[in-house]
Amino acid sequence: MSAYLVCLVKVKDPETYKKYTARTPELIRKYGGRFLVRGGPVEVIEGAPFEDRLVVLEFPSVEVAKTFHASPEYREAMQHRLAASEATFLLAEGVPEGVAAPDDKVEASGPG
Repeated sequence: MSAYLVCLVKVKDPETYKKYTARTPELIRKYGGRFLVRGGPVEVIEGAPFEDRLVVLEFPSVEVAKTFHASPEYREAMQHRLAASEATFLLAEGVPEGVAAPDDKVEASGPG
């Protein structure tokens, strides 16, 4: 089942960050992934303002996405991202085609 890596990135040093973005497309393809969103304008239609960089990747599965993220090639490229930005990466499994997300999966968020 497809998995989605959602990356919220606050870029502080664009020139160093470009060293990261120059290397990642080939690595993402190598692991069967593809970009669904890669930077560009984001319009907030509800909630807090968002001024950071948004990247959404699709991988064949959660396991493949984790293998990509843990790979030596990505870890090497990631050093440029770590030096140039702050990020939150979220990994979520997709919903099978034709199936609505079941209500029994709804749980309270966070502590308390």
